[in-house]
Amino acid sequence: MPSRIFSAAITGLEAQIIEVEVEASYGLRRFDIVGLPDKSVQEAKERVGAAIESAGFKSPHHEPVKVLVSLAPADLKKEGSLYDLPIALGYLVAARKIKFDPTQKVFLGELALDGRLRPAKGTIIFSIACRQKGIKEIILPKLNSKEASLIDGLRVIGVETLAQAIDYLEGKIQIDPENAKSTANVFETHAENDLGLISGQEASKRAMEIVASGGHNISMWGPPGTGKTLLAKALPTILPPLSFEESLEVTKIYSVCGLLSANSPLVQKRPFRSPHHTTSDAAIVGGGNPPHPGEITLAHRGILFLDEFPEFRRDTLESLRQPIEEGTISVIRARHSLFLPARFTLVIASNPCPCGNWGNSEKRCVCSNSQIQMYRKKLSGPLMDRIDLFINVPAVKYEKLAHAEFDQINNSARIRERVCRCRDIQKTRFGDCRTNAGMDISQVKKYCQLDKPSEQLLKTAVNSAKLSARGYHRVLKVSRTIADLAESENIRLNHISEALAYRPQEN
Repeated sequence: MPSRIFSAAITGLEAQIIEVEVEASYGLRRFDIVGLPDKSVQEAKERVGAAIESAGFKSPHHEPVKVLVSLAPADLKKEGSLYDLPIALGYLVAARKIKFDPTQKVFLGELALDGRLRPAKGTIIFSIACRQKGIKEIILPKLNSKEASLIDGLRVIGVETLAQAIDYLEGKIQIDPENAKSTANVFETHAENDLGLISGQEASKRAMEIVASGGHNISMWGPPGTGKTLLAKALPTILPPLSFEESLEVTKIYSVCGLLSANSPLVQKRPFRSPHHTTSDAAIVGGGNPPHPGEITLAHRGILFLDEFPEFRRDTLESLRQPIEEGTISVIRARHSLFLPARFTLVIASNPCPCGNWGNSEKRCVCSNSQIQMYRKKLSGPLMDRIDLFINVPAVKYEKLAHAEFDQINNSARIRERVCRCRDIQKTRFGDCRTNAGMDISQVKKYCQLDKPSEQLLKTAVNSAKLSARGYHRVLKVSRTIADLAESENIRLNHISEALAYRPQEN
């Protein structure tokens, strides 16, 4: 009679329970795996055979036995080496070498040739799926146990070897369930990235405070070496800490990509992703075969920083339009469909021209008009319309550089306090982790009421063709954030004026 053991497979950021059925019958020596296995799953029979011998049992390769392993559902492609443990246990049960009750248990883990269990990716996603399906226990590599135990209501048993797993299942030894309590989210500010160390650039720091408070996108432009990259790297130091729910969202993504630390499996810092301008489309938005999360998903709930923005390929930049607007990305392939979260804050930095000196009164620009036009051609109108704030980061004078002191008023700690108060206002307003930048049109109409002077100012901006309909709503969202920073219930004329000042200026 075939044995039946449960494992799981990852599809996107979700997991599906997999039935591992194993039949062992005497006959011509054979070991087959069916159910759309990929190459790494097919190679499991070699790893499983060696690991079984290391655990003190006879390998199926040395016995006159025909082994058939079926991974169900058969129409779902099985990838990776995490099926090694359930296949090995399934064979030992089917061959009547061991006996245990496999119900309400899920098994996963790659086996080394000496029987050790190697860690798997996406463990927290498997735990979530088990809890949703009402499964009580998950048995997996010891190195993954802390991550899996972040989900309550599940017995997480970490084992180091196949032999240890067998002894536990047969009741020969006791293994206490892992209990990794989530630690408090302690914010760490890296001294070298503190905004208080940046000389001058008071207007840019104010813009960064608005970005952090409302989750807005920002574009910085200016000559090389003025501090654009430094400002972007300092932005995470003023962002509020992740809530536990947000941490789980980010942890799932990093778990699937194999980027988690075994010692601290819960991601507690907001991501900061800064891909190089030569990065491929698939690496930015996600894709490949099979599809995997890209940089915009790895930046979920954090920062996506694109330095040297015009140097990116135009089609790569245009692919950002949907995720910026919707907070998700749909990756559709012939055999796979993925819907991944991508709620990030976009920060871009660029020079005004290839040499970087266009508009600089101190240095002469050596670029031709055609070079400047080609350089700026990648910055399409529809993409720029999705940016909330545009700021010029000018060169800093010698006096400010030579006599700079640590800014006690606008350092990262002080600004972060104001940002957190502003985020608390938004949390009370929306009842979730949504920010002002994520408001839909109905919420904009409800929470962005204007007085007559403010309405007249916006009317003038729209009618003069300086604002599109999308730009109009983005100005209202930025104004709402500025008002929240001022702890003002209503949007005033000065809030609208400041928000309009961050729109692109006519050259």
